[in-house]
Amino acid sequence: MPKPERDPVQEFFSIGEVCEMTDLKPHVLRYWETQFRVLSPAKNRSGNRVYARREVELILFVKHLLYAEKYTIEGARQRLDSHRKGGELRAAARSALARDTVEAVERELREILEVLEGRRPVRAATPPAGVPAVRPAANATAAPTG
Repeated sequence: MPKPERDPVQEFFSIGEVCEMTDLKPHVLRYWETQFRVLSPAKNRSGNRVYARREVELILFVKHLLYAEKYTIEGARQRLDSHRKGGELRAAARSALARDTVEAVERELREILEVLEGRRPVRAATPPAGVPAVRPAANATAAPTG
């Protein structure tokens, strides 16, 4: 009996992939690399940055410190250093990511509830990259409910 195939887990990411995952611009990532010693992606043979999964977690933690907790660059650097010295940097990064994820899900659920209660119009969903948007025909009518 053949073994079931498993999807490989991606361990390394290009700067474009990291930008997409973190919703940050490339120049922001490059600047943060100059400000935070823990962010130092390797470079491939072509000289392009290659981010490990651990670095993506740290980028998300830096983003959380700067944008959610409103730290300055210096304050975020000190916070990262204190977590690193205490051996708890990875745990702190994952905890912040979990909090941000829960908050994002709660926001989306509130938006869905507002739509369902008629307090907010339905916003058009953006299809994934490479998938054409489907628009209803001009003469289409809503199906009767009942």
